[in-house]
Amino acid sequence: MRRKICSGILLCLGCFDNATSLLHGYTNPSTRGKVPIQMSMSSRGDTERVPLKKGSTVALVTPMHPNGDLDLQSLRGLLRYHVMSGTDGLCILGTTGEATTLSMEERESVLKVAVEEVKGKIPILAGTGTIDPKHVKEQTMQAMDLGCDAALIVTPYYVKPPQRGLVKHFVEMADIGLPVILYNVPGRTGVNLLPQSVALCACEHENIVGLKDATGDLDNVARLRGALEASGYGKDFLLYSGDDATSAEFVLRGGDGCISVSANVAAKNLHEIMMAALEGDEEKVRLLN
Repeated sequence: MRRKICSGILLCLGCFDNATSLLHGYTNPSTRGKVPIQMSMSSRGDTERVPLKKGSTVALVTPMHPNGDLDLQSLRGLLRYHVMSGTDGLCILGTTGEATTLSMEERESVLKVAVEEVKGKIPILAGTGTIDPKHVKEQTMQAMDLGCDAALIVTPYYVKPPQRGLVKHFVEMADIGLPVILYNVPGRTGVNLLPQSVALCACEHENIVGLKDATGDLDNVARLRGALEASGYGKDFLLYSGDDATSAEFVLRGGDGCISVSANVAAKNLHEIMMAALEGDEEKVRLLN
């Protein structure tokens, strides 16, 4: 039944010529057809994942020494700063964290320190996306094993996969077991994840729980919400802005928060702006922004 719903959505929206063929070949009975539980805590060994939150998630920098080695002491201090400042989530090893320059061993060191230092006070979102699906799986499994709460997975860049390929890619990554935030940044990747594809991801896999939208297109909020509502599986789907300049307006228009570079140096301010925007207080947003 769920497969028919997803297929019908895409046919109605006109996103693909053959929605049924898009769905063919990767429907997993163990995860499909369930009511999604995006915001709940789920057990992972002897620990529990911290639910992702609305508000300000920092796109954390990765402190390094002048010679390029990791500065883990400074990382600990930065993590404490965000916990004390009210930051609602930590996005580690994303673009701002220079993840593409780090080895798997360095990634492990950063994630271990983050999990140890934060102690479950706020959710940790690990950037695990890259161009090679095998590498994405490896990095996502590493993040899950080390105790991260979710994975931020960017669309594969440079190769410009079609929409059906993007959906298949994200669904396969969600099968790993870690909650997934999709990441759409067409200005850097060369491919745009369409709202209809986001909706299909949401209704195809309960582990796909949100999107970081770095298009800078504020009208995209309405498009995304419309497609998600049509899917029937996006009620609690999180929409984060990935563009600091428009993040407050993004939330005022129906978004749930931001994944912010500016929060590295203005953590409390970004948290307050996001809270005001979530409350619909435009005047307070203008005063704080």
